[in-house]
Amino acid sequence: MSRIGRLAIAIPAGAKVSLEGQRVAVEGPKGKLALMVPNELRVAKEEQSLRVSIAGKEDARGLLRPAHGLYRALIANMVHGVTEGFSRELEITGVGYRAQLQGRKLSLTVGFSHPVVLDIPEGVTVEVPKPTTVIVKGADRQAVGQMATTIRGVAPPEPYKGKGIKFAGEQIRRKAGKAATGSGAKGGGGGK
Repeated sequence: MSRIGRLAIAIPAGAKVSLEGQRVAVEGPKGKLALMVPNELRVAKEEQSLRVSIAGKEDARGLLRPAHGLYRALIANMVHGVTEGFSRELEITGVGYRAQLQGRKLSLTVGFSHPVVLDIPEGVTVEVPKPTTVIVKGADRQAVGQMATTIRGVAPPEPYKGKGIKFAGEQIRRKAGKAATGSGAKGGGGGK
């Protein structure tokens, strides 16, 4: 059995869990989420907790052990998402680089000849408290992470000046530019 898979999932007040066959549905103040669990796994509700277990014997190759832990983590993320939600913060660095909300679209001005406009998917909210800060929020952890990665992918931070979009707290490995190498400006081009 998976060590993560054996852990019980606490159901906080305000979250409702319903089990219909292999479908697990969770509802809370932040929204509704559902997940289909493979036939080899069982989800059981015990008072104020959920348990994921392997139905029957584990196969000889041990393929169910990682799935056991994975689905337990996915269900735990659903419960956390509908009660507290998930968020990712991004920072924009660069002269003239900024973000702007236009209804359900996010407009990014990041050094191109035109602003890049991204559609915000359902179930995800985007806030721009400052022109250089973007906060992505939602109940579905995967959707929040995907939207944040899409925004970062528009202009990933470059290693010389650090311009671009990065996650808050992300460390960017900086490189020394040509002037800092100390190899001199004399050049080696000979010729007549």
